[in-house]
Amino acid sequence: MERLSEEQIAQREKTLIIALLLSMWAPLATGIAVVLSHSTTQLADFIRRTAELLALFVSWRVFRYVQKGQDVPLEKQVKWEKIAGFSVAVALITSGVVMVLITIIRMPDFEPGGNVYIGLTIAVLGFGVNSTFWRRYSRMTSEHYNPVIDTQRMMYRAKTMVDFCVIISLASVAIAPTALITRYIDPLGSIVVALYLIWSGINTMQTSKKNAQDSWP
Repeated sequence: MERLSEEQIAQREKTLIIALLLSMWAPLATGIAVVLSHSTTQLADFIRRTAELLALFVSWRVFRYVQKGQDVPLEKQVKWEKIAGFSVAVALITSGVVMVLITIIRMPDFEPGGNVYIGLTIAVLGFGVNSTFWRRYSRMTSEHYNPVIDTQRMMYRAKTMVDFCVIISLASVAIAPTALITRYIDPLGSIVVALYLIWSGINTMQTSKKNAQDSWP
């Protein structure tokens, strides 16, 4: 695969840095929202955002190392690109597994309620931001393929879908907290999100491993 031009490297690194900076506030804001509510979906969302922030940092560092390290051997480039994809996959799978465990543990005593508006606002804003990055990374991948950027495309696709599920779940709590169906929508939302994250993580791991090998001659 041909190396990215200096302009392409700068553009992609800038996008990674912006995504990293925007992601830094999410765990803190979501953590505050968890304290103010009793939502299992919100607690799971906090864990997810924290794991994804760490994966995003690893991806940025690997991209910078590979693209700006002119003397980096090809074998090391492929190795680090696999590590970036692996970190994203592990973040997604870990988040999914934790969400399942939390939901199972809290299900017997769970009662929907509390202030979910902060979490709902964060989820709506996150949906807008994440869908924007999903489209941007998709465009970059189609213009000039790069394994690290492609794993970001897959991660932001998962983040967008998860935010949509979180919005549905929290909105139901906000609109009808005492309704019988709401007691099941919130935990069910956690399970749906968890299964999607696990599936996305496995798919990301398989795809990034294959693409990292195929992207270099």
